Amino acid sequence: MSAKKPNVERDVTINKSEFKAAVVRHLHCTLGTDENKANNHAWWKATCSAMQEQVLEGIRKTQKTHYLNDTRAVHYFSAEFLMGRLLSNNLQNFGLFEVANDALNELGVSLSDVLEEEPDMALGNGGLGRLAACFIDSLATMELPAIGYGIHYEHGLFRQEIQGGAQIERPDSWRDYGNPWEICRPESIQEVSLYGYVETKYGENGRIQKEWHPGHIVKGIPWDIPVVGYGGKTVNVLRLWQSKSSGYFNWDVFNAGGYVDAQVENVQAETISKVLYPNDETEAGKELRLIQQYFFCACSLKDIIRRYKRAHGDDWSRFIDQVVIQLNDTHPAIAIPELMRILVDRAELDWDRAWGICTKVFAYTNHTLLPEALEKWPARMLEKILPRHLEIIYEINHRFMKEVDKKWPGDNAVKARLSIIEEGNEKMVRMGHLSVIGSFAVNGVAELHSRLVKQNLFPEFDALWPGKLTNVTNGITPRRWLKACNPALSKLIDKKVGADWPLDLKKLEGLEKYAGNKTFQKQFMQVKQQNKQLLAA
Repeated sequence: MSAKKPNVERDVTINKSEFKAAVVRHLHCTLGTDENKANNHAWWKATCSAMQEQVLEGIRKTQKTHYLNDTRAVHYFSAEFLMGRLLSNNLQNFGLFEVANDALNELGVSLSDVLEEEPDMALGNGGLGRLAACFIDSLATMELPAIGYGIHYEHGLFRQEIQGGAQIERPDSWRDYGNPWEICRPESIQEVSLYGYVETKYGENGRIQKEWHPGHIVKGIPWDIPVVGYGGKTVNVLRLWQSKSSGYFNWDVFNAGGYVDAQVENVQAETISKVLYPNDETEAGKELRLIQQYFFCACSLKDIIRRYKRAHGDDWSRFIDQVVIQLNDTHPAIAIPELMRILVDRAELDWDRAWGICTKVFAYTNHTLLPEALEKWPARMLEKILPRHLEIIYEINHRFMKEVDKKWPGDNAVKARLSIIEEGNEKMVRMGHLSVIGSFAVNGVAELHSRLVKQNLFPEFDALWPGKLTNVTNGITPRRWLKACNPALSKLIDKKVGADWPLDLKKLEGLEKYAGNKTFQKQFMQVKQQNKQLLAA
Protein backbone atom coordinates (compact mmCIF):
# COMPACT_ATOMS: atom_id res chain seq x y z
CA MET A 1 0.00 0.00 0.00
CA SER A 2 3.00 2.28 -0.42
CA ALA A 3 2.74 5.47 -2.41
CA LYS A 4 4.01 5.37 -5.99
CA LYS A 5 7.20 7.34 -6.60
CA PRO A 6 6.65 9.31 -9.82
CA ASN A 7 9.51 10.57 -11.95
CA VAL A 8 9.59 14.37 -11.83
CA GLU A 9 12.13 15.92 -14.20
CA ARG A 10 14.01 19.03 -13.14
CA ASP A 11 15.45 21.53 -15.58
CA VAL A 12 19.01 22.78 -15.33
CA THR A 13 19.26 25.35 -12.55
CA ILE A 14 19.89 29.06 -13.17
CA ASN A 15 23.33 30.61 -12.96
CA LYS A 16 24.65 33.54 -10.95
CA SER A 17 23.93 36.26 -13.51
CA GLU A 18 20.38 35.00 -14.08
CA PHE A 19 19.70 34.87 -10.35
CA LYS A 20 21.15 38.34 -9.87
CA ALA A 21 18.94 39.69 -12.67
CA ALA A 22 15.87 38.03 -11.13
CA VAL A 23 16.56 39.63 -7.73
CA VAL A 24 16.96 43.09 -9.27
CA ARG A 25 13.85 42.61 -11.41
CA HIS A 26 11.75 41.79 -8.34
CA LEU A 27 13.29 44.67 -6.44
CA HIS A 28 12.07 46.98 -9.23
CA CYS A 29 8.82 45.33 -10.39
CA THR A 30 7.53 43.57 -7.28
CA LEU A 31 8.65 46.01 -4.58
CA GLY A 32 8.92 49.23 -6.59
CA THR A 33 12.27 50.29 -5.20
CA ASP A 34 15.89 50.74 -6.32
CA GLU A 35 19.16 49.17 -5.23
CA ASN A 36 20.32 52.39 -3.57
CA LYS A 37 17.14 52.64 -1.45
CA ALA A 38 16.54 48.99 -0.59
CA ASN A 39 17.13 47.87 3.00
CA ASN A 40 17.81 44.28 4.07
CA HIS A 41 14.09 43.52 4.34
CA ALA A 42 13.53 44.60 0.74
CA TRP A 43 16.50 42.53 -0.42
CA TRP A 44 15.08 39.54 1.47
CA LYS A 45 11.69 39.89 -0.24
CA ALA A 46 13.30 40.31 -3.65
CA THR A 47 15.54 37.28 -3.09
CA CYS A 48 12.55 35.21 -1.95
CA SER A 49 10.62 36.27 -5.05
CA ALA A 50 13.53 35.27 -7.30
CA MET A 51 13.71 31.91 -5.55
CA GLN A 52 9.94 31.54 -5.69
CA GLU A 53 10.13 31.49 -9.50
CA GLN A 54 12.02 28.19 -9.25
CA VAL A 55 9.74 26.91 -6.49
CA LEU A 56 6.47 27.63 -8.31
CA GLU A 57 7.72 25.93 -11.45
CA GLY A 58 8.63 22.96 -9.25
CA ILE A 59 5.13 22.88 -7.75
CA ARG A 60 3.54 23.02 -11.19
CA LYS A 61 5.62 20.16 -12.57
CA THR A 62 5.22 18.05 -9.44
CA GLN A 63 1.44 18.39 -9.33
CA LYS A 64 1.10 17.75 -13.05
CA THR A 65 3.17 14.57 -12.74
CA HIS A 66 1.17 13.36 -9.74
CA TYR A 67 -2.12 14.00 -11.55
CA LEU A 68 -1.06 12.26 -14.77
CA ASN A 69 0.26 9.25 -12.83
CA ASP A 70 -2.86 9.12 -10.61
CA THR A 71 -0.60 8.54 -7.62
CA ARG A 72 -1.50 7.51 -4.11
CA ALA A 73 -0.77 10.38 -1.75
CA VAL A 74 0.11 10.78 1.92
CA HIS A 75 -1.90 13.45 3.77
CA TYR A 76 -0.23 14.54 7.00
CA PHE A 77 -2.69 16.06 9.51
CA SER A 78 -1.06 18.05 12.29
CA ALA A 79 -2.08 20.93 14.56
CA GLU A 80 1.53 22.18 14.35
CA PHE A 81 4.19 22.63 11.69
CA LEU A 82 7.39 24.22 12.95
CA MET A 83 8.81 24.97 9.50
CA GLY A 84 11.64 27.36 10.32
CA ARG A 85 13.00 29.88 7.84
CA LEU A 86 12.46 28.82 4.25
CA LEU A 87 14.82 30.96 2.16
CA SER A 88 18.04 29.27 3.28
CA ASN A 89 16.36 25.85 3.20
CA ASN A 90 14.99 26.32 -0.32
CA LEU A 91 18.29 27.69 -1.62
CA GLN A 92 20.11 24.67 -0.19
CA ASN A 93 17.61 22.15 -1.54
CA PHE A 94 17.70 23.67 -5.03
CA GLY A 95 21.50 23.81 -4.94
CA LEU A 96 21.45 27.59 -5.28
CA PHE A 97 22.94 28.72 -1.97
CA GLU A 98 26.38 29.62 -3.36
CA VAL A 99 24.79 31.08 -6.50
CA ALA A 100 22.63 33.40 -4.38
CA ASN A 101 25.53 34.29 -2.11
CA ASP A 102 27.74 35.29 -5.04
CA ALA A 103 24.91 37.14 -6.82
CA LEU A 104 24.09 39.24 -3.76
CA ASN A 105 27.77 39.90 -3.08
CA GLU A 106 28.03 41.47 -6.52
CA LEU A 107 25.08 43.67 -5.56
CA GLY A 108 26.87 44.73 -2.38
CA VAL A 109 24.53 42.76 -0.13
CA SER A 110 25.33 40.08 2.47
CA LEU A 111 23.25 36.92 2.13
CA SER A 112 23.64 36.20 5.86
CA ASP A 113 22.15 39.63 6.68
CA VAL A 114 19.29 39.01 4.24
CA LEU A 115 18.52 35.61 5.78
CA GLU A 116 18.18 37.21 9.22
CA GLU A 117 15.20 39.24 7.95
CA GLU A 118 12.96 36.18 7.64
CA PRO A 119 10.57 35.62 10.56
CA ASP A 120 9.89 32.09 11.72
CA MET A 121 6.46 30.89 10.69
CA ALA A 122 4.60 30.75 14.00
CA LEU A 123 2.81 27.51 13.18
CA GLY A 124 4.21 25.28 15.90
CA ASN A 125 5.41 25.09 19.45
CA GLY A 126 7.96 22.30 19.78
CA GLY A 127 8.72 18.68 18.99
CA LEU A 128 5.30 17.87 17.55
CA GLY A 129 5.55 20.66 14.98
CA ARG A 130 9.20 20.05 14.15
CA LEU A 131 8.50 16.34 13.61
CA ALA A 132 5.73 17.27 11.19
CA ALA A 133 8.04 19.64 9.30
CA CYS A 134 10.81 17.03 9.10
CA PHE A 135 8.38 14.40 7.83
CA ILE A 136 7.02 16.50 4.99
CA ASP A 137 10.60 17.54 4.09
CA SER A 138 11.57 13.86 3.98
CA LEU A 139 8.54 12.93 1.86
CA ALA A 140 9.44 15.61 -0.70
CA THR A 141 13.09 14.53 -0.72
CA MET A 142 12.03 10.92 -1.33
CA GLU A 143 9.91 12.25 -4.24
CA LEU A 144 6.70 10.86 -2.71
CA PRO A 145 3.32 12.53 -3.35
CA ALA A 146 2.36 14.18 -0.08
CA ILE A 147 0.56 17.19 1.33
CA GLY A 148 0.59 18.55 4.86
CA TYR A 149 -2.61 19.95 6.36
CA GLY A 150 -2.91 22.32 9.31
CA ILE A 151 -4.13 25.72 10.50
CA HIS A 152 -3.00 29.10 9.19
CA TYR A 153 -2.49 30.70 12.62
CA GLU A 154 -2.42 34.47 12.68
CA HIS A 155 -0.43 34.46 15.92
CA GLY A 156 1.92 31.82 17.20
CA LEU A 157 1.94 30.58 20.76
CA PHE A 158 3.93 33.59 21.99
CA ARG A 159 7.06 35.61 21.40
CA GLN A 160 9.34 35.78 24.42
CA GLU A 161 10.72 39.05 25.71
CA ILE A 162 12.84 39.51 28.83
CA GLN A 163 12.07 42.64 30.83
CA GLY A 164 13.63 43.23 34.23
CA GLY A 165 14.81 39.62 34.36
CA ALA A 166 11.29 38.26 33.85
CA GLN A 167 9.75 36.54 30.83
CA ILE A 168 7.04 38.54 29.09
CA GLU A 169 4.84 36.80 26.51
CA ARG A 170 3.78 38.77 23.44
CA PRO A 171 1.72 37.67 20.43
CA ASP A 172 3.94 36.32 17.67
CA SER A 173 2.48 38.18 14.69
CA TRP A 174 4.60 36.59 11.99
CA ARG A 175 2.48 37.79 9.04
CA ASP A 176 2.31 41.51 9.83
CA TYR A 177 4.22 42.43 6.66
CA GLY A 178 3.18 39.53 4.47
CA ASN A 179 4.96 36.29 3.69
CA PRO A 180 6.48 35.82 0.22
CA TRP A 181 6.20 32.02 0.30
CA GLU A 182 2.43 31.79 0.78
CA ILE A 183 0.03 31.24 -2.11
CA CYS A 184 -3.68 31.81 -1.48
CA ARG A 185 -5.95 29.33 -3.28
CA PRO A 186 -9.44 30.89 -3.20
CA GLU A 187 -10.67 28.40 -5.81
CA SER A 188 -10.43 25.68 -3.14
CA ILE A 189 -12.34 27.42 -0.31
CA GLN A 190 -14.34 24.99 1.87
CA GLU A 191 -17.34 25.50 4.15
CA VAL A 192 -17.47 23.99 7.63
CA SER A 193 -20.64 23.39 9.66
CA LEU A 194 -20.91 23.83 13.43
CA TYR A 195 -23.60 23.51 16.13
CA GLY A 196 -27.23 22.91 15.11
CA TYR A 197 -29.19 19.65 15.38
CA VAL A 198 -29.59 16.27 13.68
CA GLU A 199 -32.82 15.19 11.99
CA THR A 200 -33.65 11.51 11.51
CA LYS A 201 -35.40 10.61 8.26
CA TYR A 202 -36.43 7.42 6.48
CA GLY A 203 -35.61 6.89 2.83
CA GLU A 204 -37.78 5.19 0.21
CA ASN A 205 -36.16 1.84 0.98
CA GLY A 206 -36.74 2.28 4.71
CA ARG A 207 -33.09 3.15 5.32
CA ILE A 208 -32.54 5.51 8.25
CA GLN A 209 -30.99 8.77 7.09
CA LYS A 210 -29.43 11.45 9.24
CA GLU A 211 -29.36 15.09 8.23
CA TRP A 212 -27.30 17.60 10.16
CA HIS A 213 -28.82 21.09 10.19
CA PRO A 214 -25.91 23.35 11.22
CA GLY A 215 -26.44 26.45 13.30
CA HIS A 216 -23.32 28.16 12.02
CA ILE A 217 -21.09 27.92 8.93
CA VAL A 218 -17.55 29.23 8.51
CA LYS A 219 -15.28 29.32 5.49
CA GLY A 220 -11.84 27.78 5.29
CA ILE A 221 -9.45 29.64 2.99
CA PRO A 222 -6.42 27.58 1.89
CA TRP A 223 -2.89 28.96 1.87
CA ASP A 224 -0.16 26.82 0.29
CA ILE A 225 3.45 26.87 1.47
CA PRO A 226 6.00 25.05 -0.71
CA VAL A 227 7.91 22.05 0.65
CA VAL A 228 11.04 21.66 -1.47
CA GLY A 229 12.70 18.26 -1.56
CA TYR A 230 16.48 18.02 -1.62
CA GLY A 231 17.63 18.36 -5.21
CA GLY A 232 14.51 20.30 -6.14
CA LYS A 233 12.93 17.48 -8.17
CA THR A 234 9.78 17.35 -6.05
CA VAL A 235 8.02 20.35 -4.52
CA ASN A 236 5.03 19.33 -2.42
CA VAL A 237 2.86 21.74 -0.45
CA LEU A 238 1.74 22.40 3.09
CA ARG A 239 -1.89 23.55 2.93
CA LEU A 240 -3.03 25.68 5.87
CA TRP A 241 -6.60 26.79 6.52
CA GLN A 242 -7.57 30.32 7.55
CA SER A 243 -11.05 30.80 9.02
CA LYS A 244 -13.41 33.47 7.73
CA SER A 245 -17.09 34.23 8.21
CA SER A 246 -19.38 32.79 5.54
CA GLY A 247 -21.78 35.73 6.01
CA TYR A 248 -21.64 39.27 4.74
CA PHE A 249 -20.72 42.47 6.52
CA ASN A 250 -23.90 43.77 8.20
CA TRP A 251 -24.14 47.15 6.49
CA ASP A 252 -27.50 48.07 8.05
CA VAL A 253 -26.25 47.55 11.62
CA PHE A 254 -23.06 49.47 10.82
CA ASN A 255 -24.99 52.45 9.42
CA ALA A 256 -27.23 52.45 12.49
CA GLY A 257 -24.16 53.04 14.65
CA GLY A 258 -23.46 49.43 15.62
CA TYR A 259 -19.86 49.55 14.40
CA VAL A 260 -18.71 46.70 16.63
CA ASP A 261 -21.89 44.62 16.40
CA ALA A 262 -21.67 44.68 12.60
CA GLN A 263 -18.41 42.74 12.78
CA VAL A 264 -19.21 40.25 15.56
CA GLU A 265 -19.78 37.30 13.23
CA ASN A 266 -16.57 38.01 11.33
CA VAL A 267 -14.55 38.26 14.54
CA GLN A 268 -16.00 35.02 15.93
CA ALA A 269 -15.21 33.12 12.74
CA GLU A 270 -11.69 34.50 12.42
CA THR A 271 -10.93 33.60 16.04
CA ILE A 272 -10.72 29.93 14.98
CA SER A 273 -7.37 30.43 13.23
CA LYS A 274 -6.22 33.30 15.43
CA VAL A 275 -3.93 31.61 17.97
CA LEU A 276 -2.04 28.35 18.33
CA TYR A 277 -3.37 26.50 21.41
CA PRO A 278 -5.79 28.98 22.99
CA ASN A 279 -6.07 28.80 26.77
CA ASP A 280 -8.45 25.94 27.55
CA GLU A 281 -8.98 26.63 31.26
CA THR A 282 -12.33 28.22 30.43
CA GLU A 283 -15.34 26.61 28.77
CA ALA A 284 -15.03 29.02 25.84
CA GLY A 285 -11.36 28.11 25.44
CA LYS A 286 -12.16 24.39 25.38
CA GLU A 287 -14.85 24.96 22.75
CA LEU A 288 -12.45 26.99 20.62
CA ARG A 289 -9.82 24.23 20.71
CA LEU A 290 -12.34 21.59 19.65
CA ILE A 291 -13.66 23.84 16.88
CA GLN A 292 -10.08 24.49 15.70
CA GLN A 293 -9.40 20.78 15.42
CA TYR A 294 -12.62 20.02 13.59
CA PHE A 295 -12.26 23.06 11.33
CA PHE A 296 -8.96 22.02 9.80
CA CYS A 297 -9.89 18.32 9.63
CA ALA A 298 -13.20 19.05 7.89
CA CYS A 299 -11.57 21.45 5.40
CA SER A 300 -8.78 18.98 4.69
CA LEU A 301 -11.05 15.97 4.16
CA LYS A 302 -13.25 17.96 1.78
CA ASP A 303 -10.13 19.01 -0.10
CA ILE A 304 -8.89 15.42 -0.35
CA ILE A 305 -12.27 14.17 -1.55
CA ARG A 306 -12.56 17.02 -4.06
CA ARG A 307 -9.26 15.96 -5.58
CA TYR A 308 -10.20 12.28 -5.52
CA LYS A 309 -13.54 12.89 -7.22
CA ARG A 310 -11.87 14.93 -9.95
CA ALA A 311 -10.12 11.71 -11.03
CA HIS A 312 -12.58 8.99 -9.95
CA GLY A 313 -16.01 10.56 -9.60
CA ASP A 314 -18.30 8.80 -7.10
CA ASP A 315 -16.45 5.48 -7.31
CA TRP A 316 -15.38 4.93 -3.69
CA SER A 317 -13.85 1.52 -4.44
CA ARG A 318 -10.44 3.07 -5.16
CA PHE A 319 -10.35 5.52 -2.25
CA ILE A 320 -8.15 3.33 -0.03
CA ASP A 321 -5.71 2.85 -2.93
CA GLN A 322 -5.37 6.60 -3.44
CA VAL A 323 -5.55 8.14 0.04
CA VAL A 324 -3.71 7.61 3.32
CA ILE A 325 -4.01 10.05 6.22
CA GLN A 326 -1.46 10.24 9.02
CA LEU A 327 -2.77 11.69 12.29
CA ASN A 328 0.03 13.44 14.19
CA ASP A 329 -1.16 12.96 17.79
CA THR A 330 -4.85 13.10 18.79
CA HIS A 331 -5.60 16.68 17.68
CA PRO A 332 -6.87 15.51 14.26
CA ALA A 333 -8.69 12.42 15.61
CA ILE A 334 -12.08 14.04 14.91
CA ALA A 335 -11.29 13.38 11.22
CA ILE A 336 -12.31 9.74 11.76
CA PRO A 337 -16.01 10.41 12.55
CA GLU A 338 -15.99 13.23 9.97
CA LEU A 339 -15.00 10.81 7.20
CA MET A 340 -17.67 8.38 8.43
CA ARG A 341 -20.24 11.19 8.29
CA ILE A 342 -19.29 11.98 4.70
CA LEU A 343 -19.38 8.33 3.62
CA VAL A 344 -22.61 7.38 5.43
CA ASP A 345 -24.66 10.59 5.30
CA ARG A 346 -23.44 12.15 2.05
CA ALA A 347 -22.25 9.25 -0.11
CA GLU A 348 -24.95 6.99 1.39
CA LEU A 349 -22.67 3.98 1.83
CA ASP A 350 -23.78 1.36 4.33
CA TRP A 351 -22.00 1.47 7.69
CA ASP A 352 -19.83 -1.63 7.25
CA ARG A 353 -18.50 -0.53 3.88
CA ALA A 354 -17.83 3.00 5.15
CA TRP A 355 -16.03 1.69 8.25
CA GLY A 356 -14.00 -0.68 6.08
CA ILE A 357 -12.80 2.31 4.06
CA CYS A 358 -12.18 4.48 7.12
CA THR A 359 -10.02 1.93 8.94
CA LYS A 360 -7.80 1.46 5.88
CA VAL A 361 -7.19 5.20 5.40
CA PHE A 362 -6.03 6.47 8.81
CA ALA A 363 -2.78 5.86 10.68
CA TYR A 364 -1.99 7.40 14.07
CA THR A 365 1.23 8.57 15.73
CA ASN A 366 1.12 8.51 19.53
CA HIS A 367 3.30 11.02 21.40
CA THR A 368 2.53 10.41 25.08
CA LEU A 369 2.65 7.55 27.58
CA LEU A 370 0.48 9.25 30.20
CA PRO A 371 -3.20 8.25 30.01
CA GLU A 372 -4.20 11.57 31.59
CA ALA A 373 -2.32 13.46 28.85
CA LEU A 374 -4.32 11.82 26.06
CA GLU A 375 -6.94 14.24 24.80
CA LYS A 376 -10.53 13.86 26.06
CA TRP A 377 -13.60 15.97 25.30
CA PRO A 378 -16.82 16.24 27.31
CA ALA A 379 -19.59 14.40 25.47
CA ARG A 380 -21.95 17.32 26.13
CA MET A 381 -19.55 19.67 24.32
CA LEU A 382 -19.36 17.41 21.29
CA GLU A 383 -23.15 17.15 21.32
CA LYS A 384 -23.40 20.94 21.29
CA ILE A 385 -20.78 21.68 18.62
CA LEU A 386 -20.78 18.48 16.53
CA PRO A 387 -24.03 16.64 17.29
CA ARG A 388 -23.83 14.21 14.37
CA HIS A 389 -20.23 13.30 15.16
CA LEU A 390 -21.14 12.30 18.71
CA GLU A 391 -23.82 9.98 17.32
CA ILE A 392 -21.24 8.41 15.02
CA ILE A 393 -18.74 8.01 17.87
CA TYR A 394 -21.41 6.28 19.97
CA GLU A 395 -22.11 3.90 17.08
CA ILE A 396 -18.41 3.17 16.54
CA ASN A 397 -18.07 2.43 20.25
CA HIS A 398 -21.21 0.27 20.36
CA ARG A 399 -19.93 -1.98 17.58
CA PHE A 400 -16.43 -2.04 19.01
CA MET A 401 -17.71 -3.13 22.43
CA LYS A 402 -19.28 -6.18 20.75
CA GLU A 403 -15.85 -7.06 19.37
CA VAL A 404 -14.29 -6.64 22.81
CA ASP A 405 -16.95 -8.88 24.36
CA LYS A 406 -16.04 -11.67 21.94
CA LYS A 407 -12.41 -11.48 23.06
CA TRP A 408 -13.11 -11.00 26.79
CA PRO A 409 -16.68 -12.25 27.41
CA GLY A 410 -18.36 -10.58 30.37
CA ASP A 411 -15.22 -8.67 31.44
CA ASN A 412 -16.66 -5.25 32.20
CA ALA A 413 -13.34 -3.95 33.53
CA VAL A 414 -11.69 -4.49 30.13
CA LYS A 415 -14.68 -2.92 28.42
CA ALA A 416 -14.37 0.15 30.63
CA ARG A 417 -10.66 0.48 29.83
CA LEU A 418 -11.14 0.09 26.07
CA SER A 419 -14.35 2.07 25.60
CA ILE A 420 -14.10 5.33 23.68
CA ILE A 421 -16.57 6.74 26.22
CA GLU A 422 -15.17 7.23 29.70
CA GLU A 423 -17.94 7.04 32.28
CA GLY A 424 -17.85 9.15 35.42
CA ASN A 425 -19.32 12.33 36.82
CA GLU A 426 -19.20 13.56 33.24
CA LYS A 427 -19.01 11.44 30.11
CA MET A 428 -15.76 12.03 28.24
CA VAL A 429 -14.77 11.01 24.72
CA ARG A 430 -11.26 9.52 24.62
CA MET A 431 -9.62 10.71 21.41
CA GLY A 432 -6.62 8.40 21.82
CA HIS A 433 -8.91 5.35 21.90
CA LEU A 434 -10.82 6.66 18.89
CA SER A 435 -7.52 7.08 17.02
CA VAL A 436 -6.39 3.51 17.75
CA ILE A 437 -9.76 1.96 16.87
CA GLY A 438 -10.16 3.94 13.64
CA SER A 439 -6.62 3.44 12.27
CA PHE A 440 -4.91 0.59 10.43
CA ALA A 441 -1.56 1.34 12.10
CA VAL A 442 -0.46 3.01 15.34
CA ASN A 443 3.15 3.96 16.01
CA GLY A 444 5.22 5.28 18.84
CA VAL A 445 8.13 7.62 18.20
CA ALA A 446 11.07 5.61 19.60
CA GLU A 447 11.76 1.94 20.30
CA LEU A 448 11.38 2.26 24.09
CA HIS A 449 8.37 4.55 23.76
CA SER A 450 6.63 2.16 21.37
CA ARG A 451 7.28 -0.79 23.66
CA LEU A 452 5.76 1.08 26.60
CA VAL A 453 2.76 2.12 24.47
CA LYS A 454 2.06 -1.57 23.88
CA GLN A 455 2.85 -2.75 27.40
CA ASN A 456 1.51 0.07 29.58
CA LEU A 457 -0.74 2.45 27.65
CA PHE A 458 -2.68 0.23 25.23
CA PRO A 459 -1.93 -3.41 26.24
CA GLU A 460 -5.46 -4.67 25.52
CA PHE A 461 -5.47 -3.02 22.09
CA ASP A 462 -2.18 -4.80 21.36
CA ALA A 463 -3.70 -8.11 22.45
CA LEU A 464 -6.84 -7.50 20.37
CA TRP A 465 -4.94 -6.49 17.21
CA PRO A 466 -1.40 -7.99 17.27
CA GLY A 467 0.92 -6.09 14.96
CA LYS A 468 -1.22 -2.97 14.73
CA LEU A 469 0.88 -1.08 17.28
CA THR A 470 4.37 -0.61 15.83
CA ASN A 471 7.47 1.53 16.17
CA VAL A 472 8.69 4.25 13.82
CA THR A 473 11.74 5.91 15.33
CA ASN A 474 11.63 9.63 14.72
CA GLY A 475 14.58 11.43 13.25
CA ILE A 476 15.47 14.86 11.96
CA THR A 477 16.24 16.12 8.49
CA PRO A 478 20.02 16.34 7.98
CA ARG A 479 19.41 18.76 5.12
CA ARG A 480 18.41 21.51 7.56
CA TRP A 481 20.06 20.53 10.81
CA LEU A 482 23.50 19.72 9.42
CA LYS A 483 23.96 20.91 5.84
CA ALA A 484 22.10 24.23 6.19
CA CYS A 485 22.99 24.94 9.82
CA ASN A 486 26.67 24.02 9.57
CA PRO A 487 27.90 24.60 6.00
CA ALA A 488 31.59 24.53 6.98
CA LEU A 489 31.27 21.09 8.58
CA SER A 490 29.18 19.91 5.63
CA LYS A 491 31.95 20.85 3.20
CA LEU A 492 34.46 18.90 5.28
CA ILE A 493 32.14 15.89 5.28
CA ASP A 494 31.67 16.20 1.50
CA LYS A 495 35.44 15.85 1.01
CA LYS A 496 35.55 12.63 3.02
CA VAL A 497 32.37 10.69 2.15
CA GLY A 498 31.01 12.43 -0.95
CA ALA A 499 28.28 15.03 -1.41
CA ASP A 500 25.22 12.75 -1.47
CA TRP A 501 25.11 11.97 2.27
CA PRO A 502 22.08 14.30 2.78
CA LEU A 503 20.06 11.67 0.88
CA ASP A 504 21.50 8.71 2.80
CA LEU A 505 22.59 9.51 6.34
CA LYS A 506 24.20 6.07 6.75
CA LYS A 507 27.03 7.37 4.60
CA LEU A 508 28.16 9.45 7.58
CA GLU A 509 29.40 6.15 9.03
CA GLY A 510 32.24 6.56 6.54
CA LEU A 511 33.67 9.24 8.85
CA GLU A 512 34.51 6.58 11.47
CA LYS A 513 37.76 5.66 9.77
CA TYR A 514 38.94 9.27 10.10
CA ALA A 515 38.24 9.47 13.85
CA GLY A 516 41.88 8.83 14.75
CA ASN A 517 43.33 10.79 11.82
CA LYS A 518 45.29 13.77 13.17
CA THR A 519 44.79 15.86 10.03
CA PHE A 520 41.02 15.30 10.07
CA GLN A 521 40.87 16.03 13.81
CA LYS A 522 42.65 19.33 13.20
CA GLN A 523 40.29 20.25 10.33
CA PHE A 524 37.27 19.33 12.46
CA MET A 525 38.44 21.49 15.37
CA GLN A 526 39.12 24.38 12.99
CA VAL A 527 35.49 24.22 11.82
CA LYS A 528 34.31 24.29 15.44
CA GLN A 529 36.53 27.27 16.21
CA GLN A 530 35.31 29.17 13.13
CA ASN A 531 31.70 28.55 14.14
CA LYS A 532 32.36 29.81 17.66
CA GLN A 533 33.91 32.96 16.25
CA LEU A 534 30.87 33.50 14.01
CA LEU A 535 28.58 33.06 17.01
CA ALA A 536 30.57 35.54 19.10
CA ALA A 537 30.90 38.13 16.32
